Amino acid sequence: MTKKVGVTDTTLRDAHQSLWATRMRTEDMLPIVSKLDEVGYHSMEVWGGATFDVCMRYLKEDPWERLRLLNEYIQNTPLQMLLRAQNVVGYKHYPDDVVRKFVQKAEENGIDIFRIFDALNDVRNMRTALEAVKETEAHAQATVVYTVSPVHTIEHYVETAVTLQEMGADSICIKDMAGLLKPYRAYDLVTAIKEEVDLPIQIHSHYIGGLAISTYLKAIEAGADVVDTATASLAFGSSQPPVETITAIFSETEYDNKFDLDSLFDIDRYFEQVRRERGFERGVTRITDMQTFSHQVPGGMISNLVSQLEDQNSLDRIHDVLNEIPKVREELGYPPLVTPTSQVVGVQAVFNVLLEERYKVIPDEVKSYIRGYYGRPPAEIDPEIKELAIGDEEPITCRPADLLDPMLDNIKDEVEHYAEKEEDYLSYALFPQVGLKFLKERKQEKDIFGVDDEDKEVKEEEEEMNLGEIKELVKILNETDVSEINLESDDTKVNIKKGGTVVKEAADTAEVQQEAQTQNNDTQTVKTDESTASDQEVEAEEGETIEAPMVGTFYRAPAPDADPFVEVGDVVEEGETLCIIEAMKLMNEIEADDKVKILDILVEDAEPIEYGQPLFLVEKL
Repeated sequence: MTKKVGVTDTTLRDAHQSLWATRMRTEDMLPIVSKLDEVGYHSMEVWGGATFDVCMRYLKEDPWERLRLLNEYIQNTPLQMLLRAQNVVGYKHYPDDVVRKFVQKAEENGIDIFRIFDALNDVRNMRTALEAVKETEAHAQATVVYTVSPVHTIEHYVETAVTLQEMGADSICIKDMAGLLKPYRAYDLVTAIKEEVDLPIQIHSHYIGGLAISTYLKAIEAGADVVDTATASLAFGSSQPPVETITAIFSETEYDNKFDLDSLFDIDRYFEQVRRERGFERGVTRITDMQTFSHQVPGGMISNLVSQLEDQNSLDRIHDVLNEIPKVREELGYPPLVTPTSQVVGVQAVFNVLLEERYKVIPDEVKSYIRGYYGRPPAEIDPEIKELAIGDEEPITCRPADLLDPMLDNIKDEVEHYAEKEEDYLSYALFPQVGLKFLKERKQEKDIFGVDDEDKEVKEEEEEMNLGEIKELVKILNETDVSEINLESDDTKVNIKKGGTVVKEAADTAEVQQEAQTQNNDTQTVKTDESTASDQEVEAEEGETIEAPMVGTFYRAPAPDADPFVEVGDVVEEGETLCIIEAMKLMNEIEADDKVKILDILVEDAEPIEYGQPLFLVEKL
């Protein structure tokens, strides 16, 4: 009897999230997706995880538009996404109304299979997402997050899988995000789950230390039904195993998937060309990756740590951080190192190493985790760390989302001027700063080129500059020391700043004519800024500076329209919040070490900042 093993392709989501920092663009995907659609995959993972955030934050793309386009191009293969349960596609818990509406809209825009996981395997956090998926009649794949610790036993995983089946799951995924699942352990685990659960079992692993291929084979022998792979150009390293290798192994066996290797290699060549053109790295296994067997840090998390430490000129401390992570993880009750708890553990470990004093600074998200706002920790948190972080405060014991009020109806006024569709409100709800910035820039860009704010139709008048020309100028700005370009035509003034901010306004005709008489053509003004954040010196003769403890993005408030934490002239007590720095995907509240008076705020809201950069000028009281 032949048992065809299904294969899910992760190239358009987890593979480039693992290897290319999620930077694959929609324009890189569309030319090849029809060929991917012909392979015969069980599903294609194309959305979710970090793709939603990165689309808006770095690629200036609408994640909803990406999904709609992929759904239009891919006709034969079910589309799959990774949903972080109550975290949705963010890094904190959101109210139930956000979860339900997101699932509804994701299904409407093309998602057929929702892979739902909770970082702590706290099934309470998965209930709303599971119910919402079932209401849409899409496929609800519930996930058991795999890790290694004294409390993560086969019995724990089986119990979790049984509960998820009772909650209505259509299939179970064993999610091995760190490549820690060993072949014979996989055989025992799949066998044990199959004995108690009557659902298809899918295995998701990362190549990292090289176990994943053999792990897949033993899992399949035990009855696993589907495995995750990526095209070879985006496989290996911290990504998934290559589909070509799995196909060759299955060939002429009872598990033969009958994939056409020549077609797979054509797809490979396309993505290899994209890799070269974009300057991305190939998936390779490094010594730090092999050390996952001891430090248990997923490859994607290592890449994030390397980036953070490079920004802070401390890459030489990477091994110290990797040695610190298991200690922090044990003290915090052995949370699996998967988003968002991987960031919680990682940022604390980085602070412990760089500040050369353990828990001298405890980020707000670490405190939230200890308070129970992420869910129930797998094991008891070290009492000393708990007291250091939250004192005598007792952690919550309820489902964290039970404490959150519905929010969608309350945010419409904040973003309705920029929203074009219902999905835009969700983008803002999930990522207030990033989402609002994206929506504003999208509207601004359309306004420049004549999009009517009421009917959204493109005006038929010709523009002096087109989008391609502006993008080219932005690229030049970002690659040089030039910070700003002003261009004026007969009736239009366009100001382009480094980073891509574009403002268009009517020019003073008389002024333009006067300049035209003296210069005989439109005026182009180029300004340079000789100082940067790293070399600016703040005069502190009348006070002292508070410096950034990390690289990140500075925010004066938790949301764009919220009241800032401090204003010039405010007196801030010791331990009170000064600002937020977003780093390693977490919002970290920065607290005052002393009672101070704010004399000046030295950076702009939403400005990228460097480690050690002065943020406030203060007077100690």
